[in-house]
Amino acid sequence: MRLALLVPGGSGQLGRDLVESVPSGTEVVAPSSAELDLTVTGDVVSAVGSLAARAARSGAVPLVINAAAYTAVDAAESDEARAFAVNVDGPRVLAAACSSHRVPLIHVSTDYVFPGDAKRPYEVDDALGPRSAYGRTKAAGEDAVLGSGASSWVVRTSWVYGRTGNNFVKTIVRLEGERDRLSVVDDQVGSPTWSADLAAGLLELAGAIVEGRGPAAKVLHCTGAGEITWCGFARAIFEEIGADPERVQPCTTAEFPRPAPRPAYSVLSNASWREAGLAPLRGWREALHGYFAC
Repeated sequence: MRLALLVPGGSGQLGRDLVESVPSGTEVVAPSSAELDLTVTGDVVSAVGSLAARAARSGAVPLVINAAAYTAVDAAESDEARAFAVNVDGPRVLAAACSSHRVPLIHVSTDYVFPGDAKRPYEVDDALGPRSAYGRTKAAGEDAVLGSGASSWVVRTSWVYGRTGNNFVKTIVRLEGERDRLSVVDDQVGSPTWSADLAAGLLELAGAIVEGRGPAAKVLHCTGAGEITWCGFARAIFEEIGADPERVQPCTTAEFPRPAPRPAYSVLSNASWREAGLAPLRGWREALHGYFAC
């Protein structure tokens, strides 16, 4: 069955990988956040209405994957109102429009909705407890989507990097050429996720939804498999580019203070993804090698 896809946030690292990975024959519209600002209600309603109309004309099934978000974690601490508008009000309007036009919605969320003090990977039904403005707004955005009446799924992910935009991998590569030694925090643990792998997973979920096999669970976790600290991740990046990983030295979070608190442990269990019959993403280390190999 053919898919007609709307991807708000289409110019971001995940949005671009979604566009590059869509199956042949898919009708895709992927506006940037400047072209489709989720805080402009009329534009959001019009975009979903246009998607539904195009799909009806072509005989395709419409679906929205929301890749748009306010992701400036530190800036959100002093600009929570803007983060709330993008991460909560925007998805609420988007979900309401999807409900009105009977368009399924996949909404991307984050590990930051959890407190980060766990000793084992977070399951989808573990209690939330965000400790940053970014995390609070993303948690509220989940509630807005799931309470909208739309046929919707929330997919939480973590530590996303890609070929576009600003991310940890690109920053470490740049700093390797600028500094003899780097200090990177070694007491925060998570699961790095290549945006290309995440895009493939989201499109697999989209395919299941349009074929009538949408998971009964409305919240899913999708990340690269395994876990590592930021320091360990940086050392792996050095290895991939042929640099000496010993140039990366561990430090503590306390030695590298930031405006927004970071979760000490935010690994997400992918059990929900597997139970939904979806292919789990490969290990984070294999994915990182693939990122640099292509």
